[in-house]
Amino acid sequence: MNASWKTLAGAGLTAVLLAACGGGGGGDSGTAAAQTGTLKVSMTDAPSCGYNNVYVTVTKIRVNASASAGDNDAGWYDVNVANPQKIDLLSLSNGVLADLGQTALPAGQYQQVRLVLAQNTGNTLSNSVVPTGGSEQALATPSATQSGYKINGPFTVQANTLVDLVLDFNACKSIVQHGNGSYALKPVVSATPMVVSGAIDGYVAANDVGATVYAEQNGQVVKGTVTDNTGHFVLSPLVQSSTQGNYDVVIVKTGETTGIVRAVPVSVNATTALSTSQAPISLDASASNPVSGTVTASADAAVRSLQSVNSASYEIAATNANLDTGAYSMTLSTAAPMIGTYAGSLPVALAAAPAAAGQYQVEADAANGATQSAAVNLSAGAQSNVNFSF
Repeated sequence: MNASWKTLAGAGLTAVLLAACGGGGGGDSGTAAAQTGTLKVSMTDAPSCGYNNVYVTVTKIRVNASASAGDNDAGWYDVNVANPQKIDLLSLSNGVLADLGQTALPAGQYQQVRLVLAQNTGNTLSNSVVPTGGSEQALATPSATQSGYKINGPFTVQANTLVDLVLDFNACKSIVQHGNGSYALKPVVSATPMVVSGAIDGYVAANDVGATVYAEQNGQVVKGTVTDNTGHFVLSPLVQSSTQGNYDVVIVKTGETTGIVRAVPVSVNATTALSTSQAPISLDASASNPVSGTVTASADAAVRSLQSVNSASYEIAATNANLDTGAYSMTLSTAAPMIGTYAGSLPVALAAAPAAAGQYQVEADAANGATQSAAVNLSAGAQSNVNFSF
């Protein structure tokens, strides 16, 4: 595969690309000779769970050299979005990027990014969701319309150099529901400079089209996407392996076994292929069972399911507990996951790991950083009342 994974999307897409041109040295913006560059901003998205559309309307991006700068502190630079438009984040998968705008910046390192959204007013829904099988509903965005959502992700503006910084919005983990059925945004967003990034791509078989694909490190999802109608997937941008290490690629679809390819390397401005359209990754059919329970509602918790193979853990699914009731539910495969290791040549051989069949660790992560977990065996059937109390 070539490296043509950097795709600009139209205004209706949900990925945001941040590009910055900067000068060398440290931000001596007080002199006329201070070198400057240009910051260009865009957005991208990871897959969403249970929604046909997730809309946000971005009005401004703010950046500051200080990670602790407050709303009214000095040093803020704004990227104003021309004609803010309602963007469907779920259209920004497989490396698609939506361009938001650009601005000049003094050279130096920047530590903080703020994402500012438009406000829902009356019957005008600037931010909303469309649940699968349902109608468009308002998406509450606490604080986002004033100070914006804070994203800590350092990037450096070099002299006379264009730096692309991508805001990667994980819609699946960013939407929470209240007991009355309304929705709120709790953003999970990362910032990645394109100058140090590359991509992973591949194909799944026809029966696995629509699968969710994750790039993970140490059991934490770094990037996710959904395969298109040809089975193709692109995980981009990913920080180069020489900086951040290799990635484990996890492929998940309800009714199918889970596929895992370990130790996949990423190089700058290059694409690592895991499979081809002629020889796609194929997963076997599998039964599935749900795991459900409650988490103390005030914990504002996220819940995820991990599967361990040879002492290494992989995130298979995640959801947010209901903000008012604390209820959560996930449906997971009961079959043995299929796992292999990338060795630089294709195809990557996958073999079943029988000891892991139906075995999961369910982890609840409270907003204050506290974590609890419980082992479940879904081979024996559905598991309910897997509860967590904080």
